[in-house]
Formats: sequence, C-alpha cells, structure tokens
Amino acid sequence: MNDSKRTAAEQFVSAIPHSKALGMVLEDIADGVAVISMPYDERFIGDPQTRVIHGGAVSALLDTCSGAAVMSHPTGPIGTATIDLRIDYLRPARPGDRITARAECYHVTRAVAFIRATAHDMDMTIPVATASGAFTIERGPDASKGGRG
Repeated sequence: MNDSKRTAAEQFVSAIPHSKALGMVLEDIADGVAVISMPYDERFIGDPQTRVIHGGAVSALLDTCSGAAVMSHPTGPIGTATIDLRIDYLRPARPGDRITARAECYHVTRAVAFIRATAHDMDMTIPVATASGAFTIERGPDASKGGRG
C-alpha cells in the first residue's frame, strides 16, 4: 500500500466526527484491508451494572473499519457510503478492553463493494461481533471500472 492510500484512509477515519468522538485509531491499512481500534471509555457503557460497551459503539467501529477497507481497495474508489451492514453480536466485550476491528473488502463491482469484518477485545478466541455488508463505490472521472457487475 502506498503512502497516499494510507493518508487517505487516515483522513477518512479522522473526518468522521463520530469516529473521532469514539477515539478510533487506524492501526493498519493494506489493499482492501483495514484494522481500526477503539479504547474502552466509560462514556460508552451500555449497561452500568456490567460496564459493557454499548453495541452502537461496536457497530460504529465495524462500519468505519469496513468503509476504510473499501477506500483502500486497489480499484481506487474516492468515496464510499454504507448500503447495508449486518452485524451479529456474539458476546459482550470485556469491560476495560480495547476493541479492534478488522475488515476486508473481498469483492468489488462497478458500483458496489462487499466486506466482511470482525471485532475482538483482548480475548481473541471468540469475536465480540462479526459483520458483512455492501458499500457504494464512488470513482474519480478517470478511474477504471474495477470489476464486473
């Protein structure tokens, strides 16, 4: 991955106010793959008794990470938006743990990119959540079509 793609992905993450408020950090970016983490923050607790982070924060992390994976795809999209994102919550994140999402853009057509993603806390055995989804593809005027479909 070249430096301009990494810079574009970092700008993508930092430009979203919600991502900034949640403290998201771009950990890694490659062609069609992104890794973004989010620290544990008491402001985002969903259940005061268990101190578990609200599912909406996990959802935002998976969505942002997926969008970054689309933006880093070698076909060169210049913009993206979520069309559909299905999230399956497998277990609560452990209170106090950083949550890390990894998303992969595994297929791109002329107008749609498809992703798979997982979110883990420090216990890497079972994900906190998994996601699959579809994102729009916005291309520059001189960009190639990129795929079939």
